[in-house]
Amino acid sequence: FDLSHFLNLIFRQFTHKAMPESDEQPPPSTPSTASTPPVYIHPRREPFEHGLLPIPKLIFTDGAQTLIPIRDKLLSLSSGSTHRVNFEAIAEAFQISHDHAHLVIETIASVLHSDSDPSVTAKPSEIGSIGVNVFDLMMFLYIQSYKRLLPKGHKDSAAVADVWPSTSAFDGFLSALSPLQLVRSNSRRSMPSQADEEAHQLSYLQKHLGNILSLLAESVEGDGEESLVLSMEKLEHLGFLIYFGEKGSERIPLSQNAPFFANSDPEMPAVPVPAAQVHDWLVENIASALTRITERASAKENGPTSASDQDVPMADISASSVKSSPGPRGPSSIEGISKSSYVRLPNDIKGSSVKVINCHESVIYILAPLKYATVYGCSDATIVLGAVGKAVRIEHCERVHVIAAAKRICIANCRECIFFLGVNQTPLLVGDNHKLQVAPYNTFYSLLEEHLKQVGVDPTINRWDAPVALGVVDPHDSLSHPAGVSEVQTESASPVDPDQFTNFLIPNWFEGQQSGSTKDNPFPLPEAYLASQQRNLKNLEETKNSLKDIDLDESRKREVAAALHVCFKDWLYASGNIRQLYCLQGE
Repeated sequence: FDLSHFLNLIFRQFTHKAMPESDEQPPPSTPSTASTPPVYIHPRREPFEHGLLPIPKLIFTDGAQTLIPIRDKLLSLSSGSTHRVNFEAIAEAFQISHDHAHLVIETIASVLHSDSDPSVTAKPSEIGSIGVNVFDLMMFLYIQSYKRLLPKGHKDSAAVADVWPSTSAFDGFLSALSPLQLVRSNSRRSMPSQADEEAHQLSYLQKHLGNILSLLAESVEGDGEESLVLSMEKLEHLGFLIYFGEKGSERIPLSQNAPFFANSDPEMPAVPVPAAQVHDWLVENIASALTRITERASAKENGPTSASDQDVPMADISASSVKSSPGPRGPSSIEGISKSSYVRLPNDIKGSSVKVINCHESVIYILAPLKYATVYGCSDATIVLGAVGKAVRIEHCERVHVIAAAKRICIANCRECIFFLGVNQTPLLVGDNHKLQVAPYNTFYSLLEEHLKQVGVDPTINRWDAPVALGVVDPHDSLSHPAGVSEVQTESASPVDPDQFTNFLIPNWFEGQQSGSTKDNPFPLPEAYLASQQRNLKNLEETKNSLKDIDLDESRKREVAAALHVCFKDWLYASGNIRQLYCLQGE
């Protein structure tokens, strides 16, 4: 029999049981008072991080010139006063396939600013026919021209070089396309800071605001810019891209913060205002927000470093001590974990999003209900994501195992990774991917079903085996690419051989805390994987019984036990699983 496979099963059973335990100026729109802190404008990060699709027919570089006629056509096809269009209308308007039209609607639903929208609450089988609002679609389409901020060089290049190889067997692939190799090299760099990304997004919106407003405005009699007016209802669709509010506080609807709609009678429809007036107000607020970001960055560089700004070294950590070690990007970022195990439970997560950044040779458990999760620049790690109700993005990772229960997942520029998925929508593969594998979801923890219900993931639907592969080049990555390369399709993912499929057993990190009712994997396994799992368990029992009943004298039995012990110990060190045992036992 396969000794390595046998030792792996024993180890998994053991680990499942062996569980321990400044002063700033107010923005122009809001006067500063002692009781009312200033409120600044911010870009919504979700559309820029999870809402970009590398589909050439959806990318328009001429501002609103092409989109306005398309908007008018879609409005003529839309259903009544709701202005909604389904996948068929979208496919016809943009000359794309029905599958890609479904993908557009699913992507918009995953990043919408309103959780009450029918596309957000729809069942997976109904979302295509329910469709999206035309004006939300216009906001989505316009930002398809956005170029992401390039990653910075990593601050600790020696440490990164230690975990990332300088060359790879894949570096010869499409060797003529040197920009692709540059994209891959970015995975050895640091993800841009939140402040840098926010400033980049605000600058983009500031530059394109006139075109964006023209897609929401209506024409009235007259010449020039004043002939465009904007209603309060249409202004709210701009909430797809921006909002007012501060971290930890409720986001304020745009119309409530706009001085020209703030005192509108709720019983009477507000009078539309000139689009130029809205434009000037928003530009002024964006300029104020950009100045604030610059001042904060300058103060951080020149002033004393506060405890919250310091890069906290990530040592081995257990569930009980996780609260005392926030990441340098804030309480919802996990960054720089190396050769460790790391756990986050619901009480450890502030907000609804998590980012796992530049973690290597580690096991990361995020056992909490989330809206969004991002895994960036990790290698040789296992990352378990609890329940993610909106979207997961895995980018620039190498030799990583990701176990995720989510509504949808996007995988970009990854190599030699395996994804164990419980997903309601088809996995999306974009960019320069190589040797990826997918498999059905393979684990559980006691609160999993409760978390799935909380975020709206249906465990009876699993599209893990139907990945959609798009372009090998990401048109949003700020790099230039050879002509014609954008039409090349990325490499797809192959299914894991059922005979190589094993369960991943999560230690009981919830011991002594609130415990749930989940006792098994809530995502049903396909027949081939279930049969393989049952064979493995049967072989394990037969092997254990054979060893137990072996007819040897006591001296020989001790020799056999010692030999098995040595093999098991060697396997623990060779596989790296010894580190998990140390973490579980508190070393």
